[in-house]
Amino acid sequence: MKDIFELAKTGAATPAELGYYFPAEFAPQESMWLSWPHKEESWPGKIETIYAPYSQFIKEVAKGQKVNINVANEAMKAFALGHLEKAGVDLSKVQFHFFPTNDAWCRDHGPAFLINPNSDVKKALVKWDYNAWGNKYPPHDLDNQIPIRIAEHLGIPYFKPGIVMEGGSVEFNGKGTLLTSTACLLNENRNPHLNQAQIEKYLCDYYGVNHILWVGDGIIGDDTDGHIDDITRFVNEDTVVTVIEENKSDENHEILAENLGILKNMRLENGKQLNIVELPMPSPVIWEDQRLPASYANFYIGNKVVVVPTFRDKNDQKALDILTGCFPGRRVIGIDSTDIIWGLGSFHCLSQQEPAV
Repeated sequence: MKDIFELAKTGAATPAELGYYFPAEFAPQESMWLSWPHKEESWPGKIETIYAPYSQFIKEVAKGQKVNINVANEAMKAFALGHLEKAGVDLSKVQFHFFPTNDAWCRDHGPAFLINPNSDVKKALVKWDYNAWGNKYPPHDLDNQIPIRIAEHLGIPYFKPGIVMEGGSVEFNGKGTLLTSTACLLNENRNPHLNQAQIEKYLCDYYGVNHILWVGDGIIGDDTDGHIDDITRFVNEDTVVTVIEENKSDENHEILAENLGILKNMRLENGKQLNIVELPMPSPVIWEDQRLPASYANFYIGNKVVVVPTFRDKNDQKALDILTGCFPGRRVIGIDSTDIIWGLGSFHCLSQQEPAV
């Protein structure tokens, strides 16, 4: 068999052809990858307020796995260390990398890690193109290089499909099913030259899946054009949680009711119906007359913990209780995301998991 590094570099074989696939987030993890937040324009007037909850997020995840953090230089590393020490993070679990970024959204600019337990080279990654959600927030040149920097650091092969794709736009059950939204993946600001069937082929070839499920629109205020990680998430191989809005006068009510209806008609790769757990939405979070994409679905699943964004809302505890029932064996904790969400994303958007193999 040809060298996997060469096959990946030349594009002579796809990950699926070589037996690689993207594991579910609830599968065992080696580490979590982050890009330290530093772009003032992402949290105008508020960036200083996000470091305490962000550091608490790292503290909780680091109790069960390593945390890798991309920083620009020694000054940023020292600044980050100050916040992590103040939060009481176990620094033996944290490793910094001098991989500069334009912004903090590692779910979307970070690598998509793949595994093949039967290969001599058990881990690889996909370096999708990244254009900051349809060229909304230039520049993004540094972010676009992050997967290559990480692959070279880890000494693993990387595949380059040559199309735009973001980690927040796709959800996996680890058994062959991928869940996404038409609002994002079929948006003309991503890959206007591709139709739905062509995009599905890329998803199957490069994520190692064989079954694609589509919901419709994303929530109001989401500048990613409808990322799935604000709407519907797999919590095990045949169960999703999906957000619903009970207030019929709320703009999200109809969008989320429609998606719920679509989910109810879906079948998994084995023909089974999805188990669906409904999750409430918080009351609208408004800042400077802008509705923010606050959703309890933007949680991060670590090895020992599930970190859920909360919003000082009456539904916070209800959401935490529902998710506690979905994750036996993991601590489910809420961390206040009221300031972080001003950046238009929360804990899942900020992170990318590296699977164990």
